[in-house]
Amino acid sequence: MQFALNIVIRRLQFSQQKFQRRNYSLSHTHTLTDKLRSSHTQREQTNSQLERMNNNNSLTCAKLTLFTVSAVIIQIIGLSLFIVGFFPVKPTLGMSGLESFSPPGFDPAQNISTLPPEKLKSVYQELSGVPPLFNRLILMVIDGLPAEFVLGRNGKPPPKVFMEAMPYTQSLLGSGLAIGFHAKAAPPTVTMPRLKAMVSGAIGGFLDVASNFNTQAFLDDNIIAQLRRIGWKMVMLGDETWLKLFPNMFDRHDGVSSFFVKDTIQVDYNVSRHLDKELSSTDWDLLILHYLGLDHVGHIGGRNSILMAPKLKEMDEVIKKIHSSITQTQKVNERGTLLMIVSDHGMTESGNHGGSSYEETDSLALFASAQKFRDVENRKEAYQVDIASTVALLFGVPIPVNNVGTVMSQVFTSLEDDQQLRLLELNSWQLLRLIQTHFSEFRCARFSCDSSNDKNGGAESFCCSYLAAASLHRSWASKNSSRSVDEDGYMSVVLAYRDFLGTASKWLSSRSTDKPICLLALGIFAMALSCLVLTSLLFLLDQKVNSKWHLDESFTVAVIFILVLSMGSSSMIEEEQYIWHFMTSSLYFLLLRRTMQSIITNGKQNIGSSDSIYSIIVVLICGRILRGWHQGGVNWTYLTDISKILEKAGTVYINSLHLLSVVFIMICLALLLLAKLQKRRFSVVLLLLLVYLFPVLMILTQITTNQDDTRLIQTIYALIGISTVGILVALPWLMPLLDPVSKEYSFGDAVYVIGWCYVSSWSLLQMLLQQPVNSMPTALLLVQILATIRYFSQGGLHIKQWVKVASLYYVGMAGHFGLGNTNTLATIDVAGAFIGISSHSTIISGILMFIITYASPMLALLSMLMDFDVRAFANSEENVDLGHVLKMTLGYPCLVPLVLNSILLVTYTIVLLLMRNHLFVWSVFSPKYMYVCATTACVYIGVSIVALSVTYTCAVFASRRKLNCSTSG
Repeated sequence: MQFALNIVIRRLQFSQQKFQRRNYSLSHTHTLTDKLRSSHTQREQTNSQLERMNNNNSLTCAKLTLFTVSAVIIQIIGLSLFIVGFFPVKPTLGMSGLESFSPPGFDPAQNISTLPPEKLKSVYQELSGVPPLFNRLILMVIDGLPAEFVLGRNGKPPPKVFMEAMPYTQSLLGSGLAIGFHAKAAPPTVTMPRLKAMVSGAIGGFLDVASNFNTQAFLDDNIIAQLRRIGWKMVMLGDETWLKLFPNMFDRHDGVSSFFVKDTIQVDYNVSRHLDKELSSTDWDLLILHYLGLDHVGHIGGRNSILMAPKLKEMDEVIKKIHSSITQTQKVNERGTLLMIVSDHGMTESGNHGGSSYEETDSLALFASAQKFRDVENRKEAYQVDIASTVALLFGVPIPVNNVGTVMSQVFTSLEDDQQLRLLELNSWQLLRLIQTHFSEFRCARFSCDSSNDKNGGAESFCCSYLAAASLHRSWASKNSSRSVDEDGYMSVVLAYRDFLGTASKWLSSRSTDKPICLLALGIFAMALSCLVLTSLLFLLDQKVNSKWHLDESFTVAVIFILVLSMGSSSMIEEEQYIWHFMTSSLYFLLLRRTMQSIITNGKQNIGSSDSIYSIIVVLICGRILRGWHQGGVNWTYLTDISKILEKAGTVYINSLHLLSVVFIMICLALLLLAKLQKRRFSVVLLLLLVYLFPVLMILTQITTNQDDTRLIQTIYALIGISTVGILVALPWLMPLLDPVSKEYSFGDAVYVIGWCYVSSWSLLQMLLQQPVNSMPTALLLVQILATIRYFSQGGLHIKQWVKVASLYYVGMAGHFGLGNTNTLATIDVAGAFIGISSHSTIISGILMFIITYASPMLALLSMLMDFDVRAFANSEENVDLGHVLKMTLGYPCLVPLVLNSILLVTYTIVLLLMRNHLFVWSVFSPKYMYVCATTACVYIGVSIVALSVTYTCAVFASRRKLNCSTSG
């Protein structure tokens, strides 16, 4: 019994010892596992660093710079080749003359250049077969006036407030003394190309929108030149664009600049002050009056501005004065004066223009005289290019050779039937000649136009359509005695001519100029090669064996592919802001998920992880507010958004928000600088805050006074510019070489302070230039960027460098649309481009317009300098390879934006080429391509500023270190 008990006790003791050994073994195993994990992590980091050093040994700083600059130059060359090939300048076809009054193929024997003006005028009238209906013309251009303000829309009359503002004009339309047309304008709906279209009948190149700000002489055939040929005397009052388009054409003129959009009074007064004198004069044949005030009212306050009705009333008074004058001077049985009231384009609800929406293309063409028009029916539809052929035939001069418009027959109802058919015949001959330039060996006689033949379009289709109309015309004309009662025969001829004219005009209007495929292919190849080189450099910089990709990293790459896929849809291009907002928010949600997983895995939460969570939440909240601030795009602009609510609330609320935004921005930036450098660089912090205090106070003064004080604004420009450049140049020399506490080089602090100055200057500049309603979105955008930098500076998650830079780039692009920008030209803030300018300068205005439009992407690029002190020089040594550090410091901030933009640029260039025959190629795809090119320029500029700033700072520190070593040695 005792023996058995001893055995049991021994076994229990053995089991206990075994259990303790197993416990110890498990505990020891956990400890060893932790140590192995730590050792593995350190070994992985060491191997990664060694591997990266080995990989980068072949890619030196000089090589990286050389390849990057070369790739950018190749990309610029390729982009230039593509633009020249896809947007060519149309060739000039000369001036039309006597051949205009004969069928195609007629070669006039007489040289009109030797004829005096009066003789040429009589020859034209003799050959025309239709007497001129008027002997003088007053062309009144009301810039930006939508036709629906005068004629209504969709069969409905204009809004009551606009009808009551223009009672005299409405009485002219109601009594038959005027006839009005909705003259649809082609995009881009800006002044200069629209004026060209009205006087030449041709649709200009899309890049005319760029030359709108630097107008050159118009050398194509046009009505002004044709009227000058027959000896007309001309007077121009108003927009100086006419003087630039037609230099030395006007006998008297008083031009005003069209770009001071804040002026709604003086620009029109400068025109009207000459009106009484000119109306009483008899020494002119053409009087052009170009009023700009209404367009400026739209730019300032939109369609529903409180200034709109008074401005319409003012225009109505001018129309009344002119029409009363021509009525009093009209003599019986004599040709009188025609008053023609036109607008170059319409305007959106916000008062802008440039795009292809109905509101922007709805321009006016109204003809008024002392005699009534027969069978008047207003609200007729026409095209703006129809004006040139109509005016030419009204005054008996040849139709311009490049004209693609058709005559407005309703204006000629006072003519006999045979004369009206003669007008259609002359118009048909002119279009047939223009079609002939698009086909080789174009001769209608060689085509068989039997009804049994299947005409496949092209030259044969046009010839047969024209020959059918000409045959009916000859048949009707041969019936001398019965044609007066042959109404059906007459209408058959009219319909046949109209069928040809409509088809020919539509084909010519949509006809793309033949594009040199080889040039386009070469341009795309150069851009693709550049993109490939830049992408390869980025891979070489980040090459890493057995590198595991996290979900947020994969999504960062997926964003680009999603954008690429969306570019083939016109609707997605119009509503691109939704993609950027959604993708950016999704990326930050993934980063939030990764942060939360890290906290759960580690089992503890520290101050750094809490800051990371708060930073992402701030980014998401600000992004959601930005998303709702402007209802951008095209299809949903009518929906209520925050900016519309504020505009309805009144300027007091907007100005208060503007003041609050300026103060809020400077408080955020000041606190950020204090938190970063207070312990080590308090004197630097104090100096920087004092430097920026003066422009801040001036901007607050400018906002509170609510006046455009040009001198004050120019002083602010100078202070911001001098402060920024001065800090960039002086700071690397003045900053102590070594930190007194950590004994590390102060390179990171110097770059951080320079980045802080860039961000501060850029933000203050936006507070001055952006529309007041955009002040708070600009502040929220800055908070987003600072919170992003704060999140990445924690360093706990080891987020890759390219992900950090790409995230900032995405925030900048989402903010671009959050400030109200779209892919249409109508959202460009023209008014802000002339703030602080005392005299018009195309270059300065263009720079300011670029600063306003690309406020967000540029801010994101400049802010990357504020994150450099975390990514580089954390543990600098005295013998550190500055070339290597410079490469690692600049590699990602320069290459990542260039690669992302290059991918989008190449993709959309290919899309544009594939869509060259698409219905929306000029209204959707081409404006988007202009924005892509401008974004490319923004990336070039931003990356260059970052690279040059860091290179300069690094060079200064290197030279100071050498000097310090030589002195101490």
